[in-house]
Amino acid sequence: MSDFDFDQIQKTVEAELERITSFQQLQVFQHKYLGRKGVIPSLTRQLSKLEPVQRRQLGQRINALKQRLINYIAEKEPLFKTQASSQSFSLSELSLPGIAQELGHLHPITRVIEEICGVFMRMGFSVVEGPEIETEYNNFTGLNIPLEHPARDVFDTFYLEPRAWIRDRKELKERLLLRSHTSPVQIRVMRARKPPLAVVVPGRVYRPDAVDASHSFMFHQIEGFMVDEDIRFSDLKGVLEVFLKAIFGQEISMRFRPHFFPFTEPSAEVDIGCIICKGEGCSVCSRKGWLEILGAGMIHPNVFKNVGYDPNKYTGFAFGLGVERIAMLKYSINDIRLFFENDLRFLKQF
Repeated sequence: MSDFDFDQIQKTVEAELERITSFQQLQVFQHKYLGRKGVIPSLTRQLSKLEPVQRRQLGQRINALKQRLINYIAEKEPLFKTQASSQSFSLSELSLPGIAQELGHLHPITRVIEEICGVFMRMGFSVVEGPEIETEYNNFTGLNIPLEHPARDVFDTFYLEPRAWIRDRKELKERLLLRSHTSPVQIRVMRARKPPLAVVVPGRVYRPDAVDASHSFMFHQIEGFMVDEDIRFSDLKGVLEVFLKAIFGQEISMRFRPHFFPFTEPSAEVDIGCIICKGEGCSVCSRKGWLEILGAGMIHPNVFKNVGYDPNKYTGFAFGLGVERIAMLKYSINDIRLFFENDLRFLKQF
């Protein structure tokens, strides 16, 4: 064997090393060159036929090539093994079911809000949201709620630290508060837009009530109002009748009772026939056969004056309802605290 022959073998080996891309190819290469009958052992056996000087020189080159191949295989074998194991799946593994991700769903309060807003949107109302931190003017004064009204007492409203507010280029000291109803958005919208208006306002509100089965310091309301020329009380009645029948069923009965709200005149409480006893009288309706559902009325002229509307030109109605109240009646829930305790045993029912 000549030096030239060995040079050719080296070139062939290097070329084959470049083409190895898998563990199987590496095994074939190892068997071909380092196996018992492989190329390197065969070259080693032929050294005895050479002259001493040639034997020493060629033996050194063969040993260097052998060591080169051993190092290459030691380096590449674990990498190719890992690659092979990650790509080899049995049919049984491929047929195993995947790890299912449990899907969430809407909270019952969110479901009711979306259902209510959907009913009014189909009647042409738009949905508007407002801030939960409000000014005393928007929450009370603009809505014709006087200073002496009990709702403005510190025991009935969450007041925040005073802050300077700029309005009409005059600095006014005005208290901030957590809104006690969603009606302040009525002031905001009417100041920003001109009639005709038809708007519903969902959102959280806050009142310092003691928490029990029917009260919470935080709950949800939906305010609705419509303003245009020649809006009448009969329009209010028609809109609420469509809404209540969409939520509670076409067989539901309703009635209006005279009431007082500072921001509406005339004002009314709206009741529906008890959906539990069908008007016969039960513990839910206090044996009356009726359930109080919301407050409503025609927007007070003073409210129009406060937002810059001409009360001689425009009329409108407004109504407000508690979302939790609707949800409790709709799903026969007897404790408002269940909505906020985050108990999955309760929430998974919806």
